[in-house]
Amino acid sequence: MRIVAGEYGGRRLKTLSGDNTRPTSDKIKGAMFNMLGQYFDGGIVLDLFAGSGNLSLEALSRGCDHAYCIDKNFQAISIIKENVGLVKAEKHVTIMKKSAEAALQEFAAKQQVFDLVFLDPPYKDQKIVEQINFMLENGLLAEGAKVVCETDKMFDLGEIEGLTCLKNQLYGNTRITIYKRERVADE
Repeated sequence: MRIVAGEYGGRRLKTLSGDNTRPTSDKIKGAMFNMLGQYFDGGIVLDLFAGSGNLSLEALSRGCDHAYCIDKNFQAISIIKENVGLVKAEKHVTIMKKSAEAALQEFAAKQQVFDLVFLDPPYKDQKIVEQINFMLENGLLAEGAKVVCETDKMFDLGEIEGLTCLKNQLYGNTRITIYKRERVADE
């Protein structure tokens, strides 16, 4: 696994061993960022099930300002720290060992707002729609924010009120769905 493009392009990253995670392949990651747009002009990233930090570091490499990497697994947190060190991005990454729900509650309390969100939970624990609705209800998504969801190919998230589905694409056994936050009338 490596950073595909940008400032850290070509750097190899470490990944968790075993069957507990499904690292996003370079091919799928490249396609995902092609759908998002190749590069970013700043922005804050939330990677709610960060695993190795692969997606967050790719976003930083392509121009995002800061990334929050959340994972409840101790081994994942260790790998994220190593990968952040490999690309020397310590000042641009906040790593939190928490459940997704605890992290979202903390962000809501702090009124943190995100421009790009990655949701790639373990398939059996998938609560993506509930998590997106929580983010919308608590103002965690900036106007125009993009939410990238990675699910099993059999699971289609469908329409989510408050978001526009930009892409819904299959890659083998993986479905990538990208949403964009709509402008709310009273903003």
